[in-house]
Amino acid sequence: MSSIKLRTKVKGDLVEVKSLIKHPMETGLRKDKKTKEKIPAHFIQEVIVEANGKQVLSADWNTSISKNPYLSFSYKGKAGDKVKLTWTDNKGETDSAEVEVK
Repeated sequence: MSSIKLRTKVKGDLVEVKSLIKHPMETGLRKDKKTKEKIPAHFIQEVIVEANGKQVLSADWNTSISKNPYLSFSYKGKAGDKVKLTWTDNKGETDSAEVEVK
């Protein structure tokens, strides 16, 4: 099961992309309430979005991004484009999702 919900919508000559990524986004600064030990850092470092294989967005994230981040942006495109979002975190984990713009 993908950690990414990805939606697209055409508005004129723009494609609006909305995504919700399920991820804990731990800073490494919080302590576990029971053990009092620091919770290890676990956060998304890079987000890449491609349309038809061409990069339309690149974002370098860090610990300041909230848990289960929401990302929304637009690019110049059209119905039929294939939009793919991929993230990679500081532990080397990665996930991606792809949708066709309708």
